[in-house]
Amino acid sequence: MRKFIAVCASASVLLAAVYAVAQTKTPHPPLGKRATDEQIRFWDIDVRPDGQGLPEGQGSVAEGEVIYEQQCAVCHGTFGDSEEYVQLAGGIGTLASSAPIRTVGSKLDTPTTLYDYINRAMPFPNAKSLTPSEVYALSAYILNLNDILPADAVLDKDSLPKVQMPNRDGYTTDHGFMRIDGKPDVNNTACMKNCEKSVEITSQLPAGFTEQFYGDISDNFRDYRPERVAARMVAHAATSQSVQWDGAKAIETHLCTVCHASDQKVIGPSYKDVAKRYSADPERVAKLRNSIKNGASGTWGIIPMPAQTNLADDEIERLVTWILEQK
Repeated sequence: MRKFIAVCASASVLLAAVYAVAQTKTPHPPLGKRATDEQIRFWDIDVRPDGQGLPEGQGSVAEGEVIYEQQCAVCHGTFGDSEEYVQLAGGIGTLASSAPIRTVGSKLDTPTTLYDYINRAMPFPNAKSLTPSEVYALSAYILNLNDILPADAVLDKDSLPKVQMPNRDGYTTDHGFMRIDGKPDVNNTACMKNCEKSVEITSQLPAGFTEQFYGDISDNFRDYRPERVAARMVAHAATSQSVQWDGAKAIETHLCTVCHASDQKVIGPSYKDVAKRYSADPERVAKLRNSIKNGASGTWGIIPMPAQTNLADDEIERLVTWILEQK
């Protein structure tokens, strides 16, 4: 009996010690550093259906049209009617038909979703480069393309949530994703007989796709121990000094190849055609520099070229020189 009591007492002491350790605030492992309020503010940009999270600023349909032509029309079409990328306008009332057209006007149930997506992901590939007023203006213009807002409309954090979307009653929470007892999308019994013994990959992304659109993603998997970080910084500095600038790699890194190719038209003209057109123009360097930096329209057709605001001036100079050398 005494032995049993002694064992219980020992176990009680051990549990008390474990509990005390668990309650003690221990420092985190030496990974990263505490985020500042400014860093948190930069990422805390979500906008809720009721408008919570919308910033100060305002934008009109007319202002949005100018921005849209410069930054968006190249992918989404002049009137939001692109058949190559995402269509933004039209299709209202078609979702329940045999040929649904999913657009901003036909699918979204809240206008704040439009603002939130533009703000965090557009314009490609320069996400988060727009000011709040520019995002309000683009939202107003796109809603106007869908005949949801009049041409003289102005949006801000108070008026945007009040916009009535055509599909505002088209969503339900009565499904498996929103409720434990909701109706699931599928309802079947898992089959564990005659299973495939091997899996054949029948399709995959083309070679270089990830590198072209996202660059070097190895940093996403790097070792964050301080000594490894220091070693990578030294290696990167040495490599940066020794590697010669390559125009062909640069146009892929900056995603120019989404619209241009060296020897054939894609959405925009080929680089060889650009070099040929401007070969005898004494102002060719200045004109190309301006087109890349500020955007252009009407030179090669109705689809405008968006401004490449993410490029430094010296990088633009190198790109212009390289383009004019294409034969």
